[in-house]
Amino acid sequence: MARTLREHTVLPPDDPSALARFAHELGGPDRPGQARLVGPDGSEIEVPDELYEALCGVVEALSQGLAVSIAPHNTMLTTQEAADLLNISRPTLVRLLSEGEIPFTMRGRHRRVLLRDILAYQERTRRDRRRVLDDMAAEGEDAGLYEATSTPRDTR
Repeated sequence: MARTLREHTVLPPDDPSALARFAHELGGPDRPGQARLVGPDGSEIEVPDELYEALCGVVEALSQGLAVSIAPHNTMLTTQEAADLLNISRPTLVRLLSEGEIPFTMRGRHRRVLLRDILAYQERTRRDRRRVLDDMAAEGEDAGLYEATSTPRDTR
């Protein structure tokens, strides 16, 4: 069955209770055996683990009232596509490439970036931001800053 790949967003249902029950029944990664998809005619096919995990993530997000965007991506991106995916400007991405933060290849005069490298950079920066915020919160707690602001003083 040939379908046109296009970007689209799936909105959560008005009543997410049935979806929440479905998400709970999907269980976790310790499920026994291989997931299978059953068609309307009763035919069955095995679902690869990567697709099963993606479907579980979609169901979980929708059951929490979040919308999910589905967008096909090439595995080799232009600098503009990579910048759009990271939500940064193309010149900023080019600077990151030049500084060696993200690997790239040259196709003639054009830089190309692997999708997996962009996703790895995105995850790395998320982890770094979380770590820095945790460190800042711990430093503030050690310095007693939370107690210092627990009872605001009158300014009038």
